Amino acid sequence: MIDWEEVIKAESTEELKEIKLWLFQENMRLKQERSELEQERTELEQARNKFLDERVKLRDELDELNRRTIMERKRLKEENLFFEKKMAILQEGFRQLEEDRKKFEQERQILIEEAREQQATGQDPGEGSFTAVQLLFRGVNNPLALRKRYRDLIKIFHPDNLFGDGELAGQINKEYLKRKQEERFW
Repeated sequence: MIDWEEVIKAESTEELKEIKLWLFQENMRLKQERSELEQERTELEQARNKFLDERVKLRDELDELNRRTIMERKRLKEENLFFEKKMAILQEGFRQLEEDRKKFEQERQILIEEAREQQATGQDPGEGSFTAVQLLFRGVNNPLALRKRYRDLIKIFHPDNLFGDGELAGQINKEYLKRKQEERFW
């Protein structure tokens, strides 16, 4: 720090020149420091702005990622619900198919037993009695109904099915072909 009283007391020009030189150097040093501080402040401001821009960009990316995650979870939930509905429909269909198969099998067994009883007693099956396969086609009175009944029966009794019956499937085929021939005369 300059003691201004000494400057005022300085009597020689040599002392004044030294003080002037020192003041000039000090002024230059202060300008240099001010310039460096200004440059550092500018760099800090730029770094701050860059940081804020990156923060906004990162926040936008995070929001987009959250939105995508929510959409994906929603889609996955909808797919699971759809799958569960399809599974319930399939299970109900299999249950109904198994129920129908058991019902037809019971009717078939009853008819086979009745036919055996009639044969054992020596009775001839009359016109009022039907075979098991004929009963399965009972009530069919047009070609469209015949084809539908045939398809339904084959779905149930086809040998490739778990509880399919090859013998009964063959009898169903014969009855279908016989009725298809009769269809020409309807």
